[in-house]
Amino acid sequence: MQYTIAYDNHNRLRLRCGDYVLTREKANGLTEQLLELQGVRTAQVNFRTGSILVTYTPGARQEILAWVGGLQRSQIPEVGLTAAEQADDEFRRDLEQMLAGRLLRKLIPSPIRNLMTIYRAVKYILRALDTLLRFEMDISVLDGVSIGVSIAQGHFKTASSVMFLLAVSDRLEAYTKKRTRLALSEQLSLNVDSVWLRCGADSVKVPFDRVQVGDQVIVRTGSVIPFDGTVCDEEGMVNQATMTGESEAVHKKPGDSVFAGTTVEAGTLVVEVRSLAADSRLNQIISLIDESENLKAGVQSKAEHLADAIVPYSFLGFGLVWLLSGNLTKALSVLMVDFSCAIKLSTPISVISAMREAAEYGATVKGGKYLEAFAEADAIVFDKTGTLTNASPEVSDVICFNGFERDEVLTTAACLEEHFPHSMAVAVVKKAAAEGLLHEERHAEVEYLVAHGIVTHYGGNRAIIGSEHFVFEDEGIPRTPEQTALMREKAAGGSAIFLAIGGQLAGMLVIDDPVRREAKDVIRALRSRGIHRICMLTGDAESAAARVSRELGIDKYVAQVLPEHKSEFVKKLQQEGFRVIMTGDGVNDTPALAAADVSVAMSDGSDIAREVADVTLCRDDITVLVTVREISEKLMHRISSNYRFIAGFNAALILLGVVGALPPGISALLHNGSTMLIAAKSMTRLTERQMD
Repeated sequence: MQYTIAYDNHNRLRLRCGDYVLTREKANGLTEQLLELQGVRTAQVNFRTGSILVTYTPGARQEILAWVGGLQRSQIPEVGLTAAEQADDEFRRDLEQMLAGRLLRKLIPSPIRNLMTIYRAVKYILRALDTLLRFEMDISVLDGVSIGVSIAQGHFKTASSVMFLLAVSDRLEAYTKKRTRLALSEQLSLNVDSVWLRCGADSVKVPFDRVQVGDQVIVRTGSVIPFDGTVCDEEGMVNQATMTGESEAVHKKPGDSVFAGTTVEAGTLVVEVRSLAADSRLNQIISLIDESENLKAGVQSKAEHLADAIVPYSFLGFGLVWLLSGNLTKALSVLMVDFSCAIKLSTPISVISAMREAAEYGATVKGGKYLEAFAEADAIVFDKTGTLTNASPEVSDVICFNGFERDEVLTTAACLEEHFPHSMAVAVVKKAAAEGLLHEERHAEVEYLVAHGIVTHYGGNRAIIGSEHFVFEDEGIPRTPEQTALMREKAAGGSAIFLAIGGQLAGMLVIDDPVRREAKDVIRALRSRGIHRICMLTGDAESAAARVSRELGIDKYVAQVLPEHKSEFVKKLQQEGFRVIMTGDGVNDTPALAAADVSVAMSDGSDIAREVADVTLCRDDITVLVTVREISEKLMHRISSNYRFIAGFNAALILLGVVGALPPGISALLHNGSTMLIAAKSMTRLTERQMD
């Protein structure tokens, strides 16, 4: 496929292939193909301009260009429109139809056109009466009275213009709400690829879509329950906050119902699948969010209450002007202009647009109030492993003790660690796979002790794997001075986990946990944006924590910390007056994530960490934190500037109407036009897109 390079810098590449060389379906298919290429981080294809935007890892540029250059359009699959694209098309068609209808009505004879205006006005007047009969006063009353008075005075054009602009505003609000619901559906989707199925006495890993009603699924600590079902064996504590809003985990035993999307905090459940329809779960969650004020930014809730509170004063102004001037036309100018419409529309649109922009950069924000908290935060606490250090640590060495063989140590460790999602566990499993070591399920049920390790029975012997503190202090596994010295030498400045079988030390696995390349720049950028206290918590040894802290310029760190101590650390910062962001990726970070003012989970974090977190990073790149901080600060500034503009502009319109300089129709046009403009401005980007 022919192309020209429009932009090429900072691992970001934009290619131009020509206007409309691709259909929208082909553009969607090309996007999916690009995302499957090795080294491609993000991809966007615009079917109108033929633009291909790709961000990539260093060294992947030539392969991407060669692949695009060798691509034939016939090789690109057609992928149907997404729900968001369908919503965009529907909104565009609605606007086109409304504009066409307004133009066609101008061709209709005036008497008939006036009757049509009266007919369309009925619903606004009835809506106003319904509100008044409920002894309420909101913007619908203002709309109904202004339209009714205009018609009574014979100002049919004024009434028609007001209704047209109100209809456009209603469509815009409905569109933004629909896009929000779609975004929430995507954010709250399960993202489960495979599950553990109980088959007799064994457990088998199977693809998610192969599970049938009646199958028994094993869900262990830290994992999301993938289906609605009934507990048929074992018991545990389940976090149901996503479904019911309960803050405390609920004890579940055989016979109890559980729901897709809730999370096992402790224990293991065997769940008999009752329903495969994840949609029901999503609909319940989204309805809960739609009906709740909890996820709205504080400024958004205040704006909505303020908007309704202003309405009575508009009527008071209308009455005073009519009483003092005796001129109904001047008084009507007050009703034609109100502050509430623009305030009530622009603030949620600003919040929604900011959430969508954050998502474009790779951050899923679960509600507007978390953007507000992100903007106000002045302290951040990082978990070290998988957050400040590489998200994909590697096993750099395997040390054997007491006659155990290297392959046996690595195989056993991988067999135990396979069930848990922490980055160090993933490193062990990957190392065994890379060396071709098969770790068959020869152990009994595993028990995961948060921030300590794993206990099971392996080949008839009790087997444990975990931290130094867990293995040698809690479990009392013996070690000689010579073994201790070797451990200190091999794990100096790094991390290690230890394996014991049958009461004997079997081996030590050294984990290479390098600091992320971008971490130092991120910390510097956050500090420049008002984050005054930067801290790090880790369960690793003091030497490893000190090394990372020195390298990155961390203000304070705590090593060998337990989950409850992480939570206490966050609470102590809050008691000192700080508003805290907590960033982590593991099961052991969840208490601190829940305690923080706003929490962030890494892209490859555990299921429970992603469920608890207020913000989830969708890319393995912590520079997104700086972008979210920038977006949240600019969002607060935009809302404030919108307030100032709305107050000043509408006050000027009312004043001009009262002195007779503007007729009601023009006042209504300028007011509604300004409302649409401020809404459109609120939908624009808050940050500069680094492209061409």
